[in-house]
Amino acid sequence: MKAHLRQALLRIPGLLGNGNGRGSPRQAEGPVELRPGAVAGAAALLVRRIRRRPNDPGDTGTSPADAAPPQRRVLARIAQRHKGKLALASALSVAAQVTEIMVYLLISWMLVVLFRGGMPMLSSLGLGSADAQLWTLAGAAALLRATVTALSYGAATSWRALGEKVAHEWRSAIHPHVQQLELGRLESERTTRIAGVLTEDVHQVGSFLATGPHEVLQLVACLLIMVPSYVLLAPQIAWVAILPVPLVVWLSLRHQKRSATGYAASADSKARLNSQVANSLEASATVKSFCTEEYEAARIRELSDDYRRGSHRTGRTAARYAQSVHVCAATSYMGTILLGGNTVLSGALALEVFNALVGLPQYVVWKLTTLGNTVEQYQRAVAAVDRVERLGKLPVEPDVNGRRLNARQVKGEVVIDRVTFSYPGCPPAVRDLSLRIPPGRTTGIVGATGAGKTTVAKLLMRFHAPQSGRVLLDQQDIRDLSLEDLRNTIGFVTQDAFLFDGTIRDNIRYGSFDAGHDAVVRSARMAAADEFIEALPARYDTLIGECGARLSGSQKQRIALARTFLKNPPILVLDEATSALDNETEAAVQRTLRGFAKGRTLIVIAHRLSTIRHADRIYVMDRNGFLAEKGTHHTLLERDGLYASLWRLQTGAIQHARHRRTPSRRRRDQ
Repeated sequence: MKAHLRQALLRIPGLLGNGNGRGSPRQAEGPVELRPGAVAGAAALLVRRIRRRPNDPGDTGTSPADAAPPQRRVLARIAQRHKGKLALASALSVAAQVTEIMVYLLISWMLVVLFRGGMPMLSSLGLGSADAQLWTLAGAAALLRATVTALSYGAATSWRALGEKVAHEWRSAIHPHVQQLELGRLESERTTRIAGVLTEDVHQVGSFLATGPHEVLQLVACLLIMVPSYVLLAPQIAWVAILPVPLVVWLSLRHQKRSATGYAASADSKARLNSQVANSLEASATVKSFCTEEYEAARIRELSDDYRRGSHRTGRTAARYAQSVHVCAATSYMGTILLGGNTVLSGALALEVFNALVGLPQYVVWKLTTLGNTVEQYQRAVAAVDRVERLGKLPVEPDVNGRRLNARQVKGEVVIDRVTFSYPGCPPAVRDLSLRIPPGRTTGIVGATGAGKTTVAKLLMRFHAPQSGRVLLDQQDIRDLSLEDLRNTIGFVTQDAFLFDGTIRDNIRYGSFDAGHDAVVRSARMAAADEFIEALPARYDTLIGECGARLSGSQKQRIALARTFLKNPPILVLDEATSALDNETEAAVQRTLRGFAKGRTLIVIAHRLSTIRHADRIYVMDRNGFLAEKGTHHTLLERDGLYASLWRLQTGAIQHARHRRTPSRRRRDQ
């Protein structure tokens, strides 16, 4: 890069000459002039050489359009979708900048009028006295200043509206995509990372569009006015005013390349820090119970220090870049004053022209200092776009031309046919599993932890697809059915009942949003939840907090059951859905379930065997994902196999615990 810079700058003396175009500046006797377009040509040469890296298209024969990284073209694609808004905002930005330069020009002429007592050009227009010239220039400057204010306001609001529009479009497009991601993908990604993409990264792209193009367009407008003005009106000093342009371009490209990796690493450190902070807050009860506050604080300090070091490195790079731009621009400004002043004193340049031009480099200096922030914002936006596009490319659940399924016509027969499934990087959760769940009956699935019970429910819901085998519903492969219809047919209640931040009524009606109050109350009564709900001050309008933080585990499970009862599906899957209930409440729910399950297929997954002892059929799964036994409660006890041993273990543990209690403890328990 430095060699390219030296070569481009060494070409500049050859492009310079005296007024007759002979020789270099050292050979010229008169004032140094700049051939029109010389420095601009050198800048173009420099940019072209810098951009052609060893792995660039120019060295491989690949077209630039084909080789450009996809994320670098995203902003251009955004512009294509909003051509009208982009054109309007761009026109306002350029018009505001040109008008502001005109205000500066009028002010510079006011100073000339004060110094010389008038300007011949204005006198030829009928403004003979200095007072008339001064007041006319002041009035015109005030009018243009008001115009600048209006144009700048319009430009700022237009760019901001465009940025907000793009951010809204991206968020509206990505969030539905995330909702349709395969469950395995969602489980493997950090929730905070996905949330950061949907919020911070999308906002970063919108923020860049709201300010970055506006700054760049105004800088370009300044350069397009300054360069021709110096070349045409003051060629003797043009080179010293324009020379920093290719140098600043080189610095910008160099900074952009060096900061890319730093910003990506900094964003990753920030995501890890945010994730750990969220986990520590969510697990506050666990942290306090184990007295690990200092341990968690140390983890946060370590992650925060990593983020601080990464941010410090990128900030230091940005600071070096900004100060380099300042030095280049300040040197050019001082050189312009020195050389231009001597040219005016020698009579080769009119004071009116020099006074109008001398401030332009300083004005461009101010614009160039913002170029560093713009490049930094652009780099952040590119990194954000890369993460947004990566999230947008994750595979969604397949649902192509699935056959429609009418819930009213579903009988509810479920067949697991020689199914094998394993989670990524894990041994099979179920191996060659085959079982039949008859329609309109209650089926229990039990087994030790890790036997694959919940996996069966997830396969039925099509949260995952088996590596081999089939899952059939009413003799139809569920992969051929409409995914939405399939899940509308099944009510699925898990052990960890998730509730949304809102009222109890909103959570029960979730998914059945048109249900009336009577239906909500009826469902709550079936789930044995109406008693505690009616005891609350606001009853069904009680706010339960984030994830139902104001409710107990038992209360959350009952609301989740009520939500599923309101859905009224022909197939109901309960995965440890009553594990947090006390015996009395569970007995009430079981009585309700027996009535609710008439004519429906009820699948109960449980560790507590008393929950499924009255099931029409019970499947017992072994630790390795195999089907060990099947039958009714009594036949399985008579077989004296795995189920019988589990039953003895649970009932024996209960009897042993009752036997060990002292009379005083029995009285306390009562």
